[in-house]
Amino acid sequence: MGKHENLKLIALVGLSGSGKSVAVDYFTKLGYPKVYFGGVVLDLMTKAGLEHTQENEKPFREKLRQEFGKEFVVENIIKQIRDLQAAGQRRVIADGLYSWTEYKRMKHEFPGELTVVAIVTDRHLRYKRMANRPIRPLTAQGIDERDWSEIEGIEKGGPIAIADFFVHNDGSVEELESQLAKIARTIEFNS
Repeated sequence: MGKHENLKLIALVGLSGSGKSVAVDYFTKLGYPKVYFGGVVLDLMTKAGLEHTQENEKPFREKLRQEFGKEFVVENIIKQIRDLQAAGQRRVIADGLYSWTEYKRMKHEFPGELTVVAIVTDRHLRYKRMANRPIRPLTAQGIDERDWSEIEGIEKGGPIAIADFFVHNDGSVEELESQLAKIARTIEFNS
């Protein structure tokens, strides 16, 4: 399939509790349809009859990567993006680009169209957010273990470190959305 013109593909990256979901919601309100990297794994867990817990998700994700390769999730996401393009979409938000392998594959597949936005938050706030979230809350130790696993196991730090934009999310939702609005305007203007 040839290159599609004027695609605005924004991938949000960040550690758990940084505010990626709030940022994704902001972009979907602007009319960006969402593709969700984690959703590929969660959908397959549902089909396998597994409960969506961290204890189940990590080994299941690792098993998928062993059986089908490191690019299994990203290839599914690329197909979803191409399907959206075929339907006429020119703006897409990618929630949860996780690994260095996925980053490199997305850069290759969407040259000049991918913008990576890292949402970063001080650790103590991430601890508080993750402990209080209604779905899959984690303790400080659980967050550390997840961070280490994601940084060491799937090289999650690379896409964060090399992001095109950094949003420091230690304030209110309104402050976060203000930063995101500025990024959205920059991306639209530079096309």
